[in-house]
Amino acid sequence: MTTVLITAIGGDIAQGLATILREAYPQFRLVGMDIHERHGGQLSVDALHKAPPVADPNYLAWLSDLMRREKVNHCIPTSEAELVFLARQGLAAVADVPLVMPNAKSVLVGCDKLSTAQFLTSIGCPGPWTLAAADADATVPLPCVFKPRCSAGSKSVFICKTFAEIAFYRERHPNSVVQELLLPAEQEVTCAIYRTKDGRTAVLQLLRTLVGGFTGWARVIDNPEVSKQCVQIAEALDLSGGINAQLRLTDRGPRIFEINPRFSSTLLLRHKMGFRDGLWSMQEALGEKVSFYHPPVGTTGVRVQDAAVLGNGKQGSCA
Repeated sequence: MTTVLITAIGGDIAQGLATILREAYPQFRLVGMDIHERHGGQLSVDALHKAPPVADPNYLAWLSDLMRREKVNHCIPTSEAELVFLARQGLAAVADVPLVMPNAKSVLVGCDKLSTAQFLTSIGCPGPWTLAAADADATVPLPCVFKPRCSAGSKSVFICKTFAEIAFYRERHPNSVVQELLLPAEQEVTCAIYRTKDGRTAVLQLLRTLVGGFTGWARVIDNPEVSKQCVQIAEALDLSGGINAQLRLTDRGPRIFEINPRFSSTLLLRHKMGFRDGLWSMQEALGEKVSFYHPPVGTTGVRVQDAAVLGNGKQGSCA
């Protein structure tokens, strides 16, 4: 039996991935882990474990022991914190279990928004001006965006209209960047980028509306310049696996402002559209052939709500 460990199973990316694998490989045994129990991840996997935070000194030893106890064949890290930790360690496997994740260069460039901006400049890809918040002064063009160098889900992101606001947030979030505010906001696009081990690249562009920091509505578009920039990024990173880029279509053309080195919250949505980058990752890990599909322009998807009852608190608790 093939056993797959999915990390951060409390999150929507991991649960979406579990749904995809359950559908494609019903014979698989799925194991999940997360640092807390207050989520519905246990509904997506056959076994659930409570994990230490990745910053815990015992995290790697704990993970190795879990791999052995559960006889794991493949591990798919889904949280950015874990991806960064594993990439910095230079690990392609833990306890001889292969990690199904993007290559280290993609993770390390994408996890830092200042490094991302410098990388885009280095390859000639137009992006918004970006500088460390510590270097900002009263000459910074306003309004601008203030955000942490490393974060996800639009956390601690602010629009600053005055330099006093920059100074206010900088004092509370010193490891941050200030960045050009790209407009119009309703022309925001999220791009899934997948590059196979043999160098083929697929790009899906979704014009989107954010709801609570997540994509709530998305429509497939096909802007040639966006595709060109995404392929350029994938090749420059020597990407292996799936990442996503965020951009806005400005009157000067597309401007990429973030590269997220992981699957995004639209993973299950785009899988249902036929762009199956989560499945492709597993297929490549298993040595199976990957065939790309691009959904037609105009295909539209939405995030829907659901709910479940877990019982009396004993059923489905973490091991």
